[in-house]
Amino acid sequence: MGKLVDSIRGLALAWGAPGLFLVAFLDSSFLPLPGITDILLIVLVTRHEERMLLYALSTVVGSVVGCLTMHYVGRKGGEALLRKRFAGPRIERAMATLQRHGVMAVLIASLLPPPSPFKIFLLLAGAVGISAARVAIAITIGRAARYLTLGYLAVRYGGAAQTYLRENGAQASLIVVALLAVVFAVSLWSRTARRGKNR
Repeated sequence: MGKLVDSIRGLALAWGAPGLFLVAFLDSSFLPLPGITDILLIVLVTRHEERMLLYALSTVVGSVVGCLTMHYVGRKGGEALLRKRFAGPRIERAMATLQRHGVMAVLIASLLPPPSPFKIFLLLAGAVGISAARVAIAITIGRAARYLTLGYLAVRYGGAAQTYLRENGAQASLIVVALLAVVFAVSLWSRTARRGKNR
């Protein structure tokens, strides 16, 4: 596995934007590569700052395509697969969250730092019938926020952005998730209050 990861890393560094697309696709679909996508993006942007938007966009698109692949697997029987692999209560909680909050649950899950069980959400999103278009929008928002921020940090701080990511990445992700959760809670409360007034 280590040799495969090294080969993928080498290809990504040599290919630039297409390499980032490939790594992001693999990481978001069948081959977990926790943290490698972020590091490769920072390294490549540090080498070619003028290509930051291209690199970030390639990474976002690769991630979205990989996530939609998992969503498709979920639509074709992912729930049964997950029930075989994981304990029942964990799957039941994830399904209940998706059925209640839909795309917002996918968006928040996409922002959580590794090793969050994000692929479980993608598979179950397909299983419970959340449309591919809505999942793609949520993933695009979450991944664009992540990779554009990393690109900005790489332009501003160069190689030191890797150190910052290693030391503060998880905390920063959790802060963003907390802010999104607050916005979602306020929005939900507002909609509930309006429905109550209209009765």
